[in-house]
Amino acid sequence: MKIYERPDFGGQMMEFRDDCPSVYDRFRYRDIHSCHVMDGYWTFYEHPNYRGRQYFMRPGEYTRYSDWGGYSSTVGSFRRMRDF
Repeated sequence: MKIYERPDFGGQMMEFRDDCPSVYDRFRYRDIHSCHVMDGYWTFYEHPNYRGRQYFMRPGEYTRYSDWGGYSSTVGSFRRMRDF
Protein backbone atom coordinates (compact mmCIF):
# COMPACT_ATOMS: atom_id res chain seq x y z
CA MET A 1 0.00 0.00 0.00
CA LYS A 2 1.22 3.50 -0.82
CA ILE A 3 0.19 6.44 1.36
CA TYR A 4 0.44 10.08 0.36
CA GLU A 5 0.70 13.33 2.26
CA ARG A 6 -1.68 15.20 -0.11
CA PRO A 7 -4.85 14.52 -2.13
CA ASP A 8 -4.61 13.01 -5.62
CA PHE A 9 -1.39 11.12 -4.77
CA GLY A 10 0.59 14.31 -4.18
CA GLY A 11 3.38 15.21 -1.79
CA GLN A 12 5.49 12.72 0.13
CA MET A 13 4.80 9.03 -0.51
CA MET A 14 5.75 5.94 1.45
CA GLU A 15 5.06 2.30 0.61
CA PHE A 16 4.12 -0.25 3.27
CA ARG A 17 3.82 -4.02 3.19
CA ASP A 18 3.41 -4.60 6.93
CA ASP A 19 1.43 -3.30 9.88
CA CYS A 20 2.18 0.19 11.18
CA PRO A 21 1.33 0.89 14.85
CA SER A 22 2.25 4.60 14.52
CA VAL A 23 1.93 6.43 11.21
CA TYR A 24 3.72 9.49 12.61
CA ASP A 25 6.76 7.49 13.75
CA ARG A 26 7.21 5.95 10.29
CA PHE A 27 5.84 8.62 7.91
CA ARG A 28 6.46 11.84 9.93
CA TYR A 29 2.94 13.03 9.12
CA ARG A 30 -0.29 12.49 11.04
CA ASP A 31 -2.46 12.91 7.96
CA ILE A 32 -2.94 10.65 4.98
CA HIS A 33 -4.85 12.44 2.24
CA SER A 34 -4.75 9.70 -0.41
CA CYS A 35 -3.60 6.12 -0.80
CA HIS A 36 -3.28 3.30 -3.31
CA VAL A 37 -3.98 -0.21 -2.06
CA MET A 38 -2.28 -2.47 -4.59
CA ASP A 39 -3.21 -5.79 -3.02
CA GLY A 40 -4.67 -7.22 0.13
CA TYR A 41 -7.09 -5.67 2.58
CA TRP A 42 -6.14 -3.17 5.26
CA THR A 43 -7.73 -1.41 8.23
CA PHE A 44 -6.94 2.24 8.97
CA TYR A 45 -7.34 3.35 12.59
CA GLU A 46 -7.95 6.89 13.75
CA HIS A 47 -5.33 6.67 16.56
CA PRO A 48 -1.93 4.96 17.08
CA ASN A 49 -1.76 1.37 18.32
CA TYR A 50 -4.88 0.30 16.42
CA ARG A 51 -7.39 2.36 18.40
CA GLY A 52 -10.33 4.56 17.50
CA ARG A 53 -12.55 4.69 14.44
CA GLN A 54 -11.73 2.05 11.80
CA TYR A 55 -11.83 2.18 8.00
CA PHE A 56 -11.79 -0.95 5.86
CA MET A 57 -9.56 -0.59 2.80
CA ARG A 58 -9.77 -2.88 -0.22
CA PRO A 59 -7.61 -2.79 -3.35
CA GLY A 60 -8.08 0.43 -5.28
CA GLU A 61 -7.15 4.09 -5.52
CA TYR A 62 -8.40 6.54 -2.90
CA THR A 63 -7.73 10.10 -4.08
CA ARG A 64 -9.12 11.74 -0.91
CA TYR A 65 -9.74 10.57 2.65
CA SER A 66 -13.49 10.92 2.07
CA ASP A 67 -13.18 8.10 -0.52
CA TRP A 68 -12.61 5.64 2.34
CA GLY A 69 -15.31 7.26 4.50
CA GLY A 70 -12.95 9.27 6.67
CA TYR A 71 -14.20 12.30 8.61
CA SER A 72 -10.68 13.72 8.57
CA SER A 73 -7.31 12.85 7.08
CA THR A 74 -5.86 11.79 10.44
CA VAL A 75 -4.73 8.15 10.47
CA GLY A 76 -2.85 6.98 13.54
CA SER A 77 -2.10 3.38 12.56
CA PHE A 78 -3.02 0.64 10.11
CA ARG A 79 -2.71 -3.10 9.71
CA ARG A 80 -3.07 -5.67 6.99
CA MET A 81 -6.02 -8.00 7.40
CA ARG A 82 -4.92 -11.61 7.34
CA ASP A 83 -8.04 -13.58 8.27
CA PHE A 84 -11.62 -12.58 7.58
